[in-house]
Amino acid sequence: MSIILGITLYATNNKINGKNLFSFILTFGILFLLQDYIAARAQLVTFILFVLEILFIECFLDTKKKRYAVGLVLIATLIANLHAAVFYFFFILMMPYIGEYLIIKLRDSNLIYKIRIARLKKKISKPSKKDKEKLEELQAKLVELEEQFIKYKQTSEKREQNPYKVRLVRRDAVKWLILIMVICFAAGLLTPIGDEPYTHIFKLMQGTTTESISEHQPLILAQHDGAIMIIVVLLILLVFTDTKISLKDLFMIGGLLVLTFMARRQFSMLLIIGVMSFTKIICDFTEKYDKNGIEDFTKLVVTWKGYALAIFITLIASFGVYVSKFDDEYISKSSYPVEASDYILEQRDNENLNFNTMKIFNDYNYGSYLLFRGIPVFIDSRADLYSPEFNEGVEIFNDYINVSNIGIYYEDIFKKYEITHVMTYVHSKLNLFLSRDDNYKELYKDDNFVLYERLNVNESVDDEE
Repeated sequence: MSIILGITLYATNNKINGKNLFSFILTFGILFLLQDYIAARAQLVTFILFVLEILFIECFLDTKKKRYAVGLVLIATLIANLHAAVFYFFFILMMPYIGEYLIIKLRDSNLIYKIRIARLKKKISKPSKKDKEKLEELQAKLVELEEQFIKYKQTSEKREQNPYKVRLVRRDAVKWLILIMVICFAAGLLTPIGDEPYTHIFKLMQGTTTESISEHQPLILAQHDGAIMIIVVLLILLVFTDTKISLKDLFMIGGLLVLTFMARRQFSMLLIIGVMSFTKIICDFTEKYDKNGIEDFTKLVVTWKGYALAIFITLIASFGVYVSKFDDEYISKSSYPVEASDYILEQRDNENLNFNTMKIFNDYNYGSYLLFRGIPVFIDSRADLYSPEFNEGVEIFNDYINVSNIGIYYEDIFKKYEITHVMTYVHSKLNLFLSRDDNYKELYKDDNFVLYERLNVNESVDDEE
């Protein structure tokens, strides 16, 4: 999936900005910055789909061919079925195109001048008693206003041909993109999960899970070198040079930056979508200041010497990565309870670890691994699915947070869910208490994880009842 994402990024960047060296170089840079977001999660699929969305939008606006419109509807349907939580982001990526189109239309309408002229003409054609006394004055104002209107149109046309910083790109096909967006919105109904594509984000925002998950927290710029680098380069190009940016790209980069500061996970979208606009800005810069130098460098790169150098650098970099990972375990035993899971599976027919009756309390970070091994869990990293909005008011996620932080007496929560076993980190706060609690019997322990059996479970439940 990572390879497909890289190829899709390069192909899209190349298509939008023309075949150039920067599409190649920046694609590699983006893949390097994306390394923390490459994981076996649904987002890796939607990354590819969002890049393809931009490609299809650009191709449709350039050619007006229906197959790209069909492709956009298909992408919306896939996102609704594969990753409903980001369904709305599909439409957010269309907004910069529509925003630029609407601003151009509003600007071309000259609405303020037309309203003022219409009012004056009405006063002149059907004057009141008061207006009759100054009819000549009104007619003079009308002539003056019409002259101002003509001058304003001429000035606007000149400014559009040679803008100071922001360029307006006219694309009449955007009006059809609005219709496509409406059709794509209806694609959310083509799913077996009901209205989930439409309601999931609202349920998520109503909950409290985002307050406890690091990737949902606001970005602290001082702690993020990648974001600092991108912002600094953008400011240098747009403030200290004569490089121009289209209004659509300004909306796109500006909007993605705002989302990134709101939630650090959106930095990934700034990378894979913003790179298209970023490449265009750099291409405009080099076109203006050093066109011949870039052309000469590109000619050198595509010779056999350039190929050999590129292959050599790639091999050296790959070897460095490979050597550093050579002795690594496929699954880190310090992060995931590999051996503890082996123990549970080996003892699955044991009376104390019977799968049919076991209700295990586990930690958030490795719940996905337990599921992978076929072991029932209390919680896993799909945090929103354990919020009350998705569980008929049951506070699973918050109960987990309170227990893991010892913000509440753990025994009360274990009674509530009839927990029979507890797996936790050796150095966790919870283990500090359980290791001294006679009601918990240690069944397994290694350097990182410990598994307890909760004794007298039935008695505890009976007492509560």
